Amino acid sequence: METLAGFLIALAIGMTGVGAGSITAPILILFFNEPAPEAVTIALVFGTVVKLVATPIYLSRGQVNFRVLGYLALGGLPAVLAGSLLLNSMAKASLNQPVLIIVGVTVVLAATATLWRSMQTKVEAKPIALKWLPWIVAPIGLEVGFSSAGAGALGTVALMRFTSLLPAEVVGTDLAFGLMLSVVGGGIHASMTGVPWPILTKLLIGGVPAVLIGTQLATVLSPRKMRLALCVWLIYIGSQLSYRALQQPNAPAPVKVTRVR
Repeated sequence: METLAGFLIALAIGMTGVGAGSITAPILILFFNEPAPEAVTIALVFGTVVKLVATPIYLSRGQVNFRVLGYLALGGLPAVLAGSLLLNSMAKASLNQPVLIIVGVTVVLAATATLWRSMQTKVEAKPIALKWLPWIVAPIGLEVGFSSAGAGALGTVALMRFTSLLPAEVVGTDLAFGLMLSVVGGGIHASMTGVPWPILTKLLIGGVPAVLIGTQLATVLSPRKMRLALCVWLIYIGSQLSYRALQQPNAPAPVKVTRVR
């Protein structure tokens, strides 16, 4: 099942650039019962490997805008570093519920925003001065470091809304941006908490060939319809995550032990 999940997630990433964190972490939590902090680590490392395969293909097609990517990195990399360190500085025992809520809400918001943009017959971009782009994507980087979700969906929306990139350039540039965030965030999480290799290996067995297929399908099929279906499903998944988090009882307060002298 993990291999099949990795295949489907990577197929979506290769075609649309969306899914490394928005799909992987929720699936690991809901269907494979992984604790939320561990799911974030797996999603970031999985996203790194899959995007390492997909990004060079878009690079070879000239579909990565390096000038825009530089501004994205300027805001996103320091923020993903901060988000990753914040998550790893908190007590793991009390993290499951807040991370579930954050991942769930982020997935719902990102999917809703992407769905709204994708349903428009004509997306009217309103380019801004690139110097403002780092400030716009910094919250995305922070969110990726803390929950792994948002780089693909929110990054795509930001590029469609605030730049004049062509659709293929949006996917390619956002994949490269997501790769940067995954490398930094995944590296920090892996170094501090380790990587659950058994489940990650199964995901990658399905994911590596699937992302290659997805990048080829993107040249002959319009990713718009797939993105629409994907967003509807993500809204449902994100809602389920948030509901599960709200149903969980709060972690009990630690008992203070008084030493008798």
